[in-house]
Amino acid sequence: MTVKRICIVSLCIVALALAGTANAAEVAGDGAPNAEALGWRLGCQLWSFNRFTFMEAIDKVASLGLKYAEAFPGQRLSPDLPEDVRFDHNMSDEHRALAEAHLAERGVTIVAYGVVGLTSNEEEARKVFDFAKEMGIEIVASEPPRPALDLLEHLAEEYDIKLAIHNHPKPSLYWDHNRVLEATEGRSSLVGACADTGHWMRSDIDPLQAVKDLEGRIISFHFKDLPEMGERSAHDVIWGAGVADIEDILREVLRQDIENPLFSIEYEHNWDNNVPDIAECVAYFDSIAAKLLEE
Repeated sequence: MTVKRICIVSLCIVALALAGTANAAEVAGDGAPNAEALGWRLGCQLWSFNRFTFMEAIDKVASLGLKYAEAFPGQRLSPDLPEDVRFDHNMSDEHRALAEAHLAERGVTIVAYGVVGLTSNEEEARKVFDFAKEMGIEIVASEPPRPALDLLEHLAEEYDIKLAIHNHPKPSLYWDHNRVLEATEGRSSLVGACADTGHWMRSDIDPLQAVKDLEGRIISFHFKDLPEMGERSAHDVIWGAGVADIEDILREVLRQDIENPLFSIEYEHNWDNNVPDIAECVAYFDSIAAKLLEE
């Protein structure tokens, strides 16, 4: 068999494999139409699929019927490219174009980018904001040191891109939501919170109370449910199966009338095959949205 024929056969095999994957993916989920009717955007933080490439992760998002995603810096871009080609604000124009083409093909929009390191280094910070602007990204999530906030607020206003302060568990800088309130006091409405409900729970903070306290400052969510409070090692569970009062949290979000909030599903469990679990989370979320629409 000639080299040319071997290549053609190999390509056919790959195409068939991809077609099979796509067909299986079509039944993974139906999206969140009721949430969309409320003006809410439900998507995936691609960290949920960090064992896969960016391209594969976007395929998984699309398979769930979701239209939105939050990218994180450093994810390998494609299984067809060298391992050191990563999705981040330093990638080449060529690789950025490949990412954008794949997003367009799958009907997925990158709304947010994070958690990305930002400091008082203006040149490096501008790289992130330039990248976000060029990619049409609305939100940059970070845990910047307090002295950097004046610069980052200025850049948020200059680029018209929201800066969402994320909370990792205790003892990270913003583990307590009151620290986010202090950091954002008197600042632009473009500076607010990327509210990670699971990390609050790991820090023994009631996510419902935190959402209430942050009224007027919530930009986006890393949405989670956990089986217990105060346990840093607790893994994510299917929404509604844990101790987070998700229905009341969503009712509070609705009451606050947050404009087009982004709920990024960050499911840190069953890493190699978590799409079925995430599909159940989406269905549960949308069922609550349906109930809220009727109230």
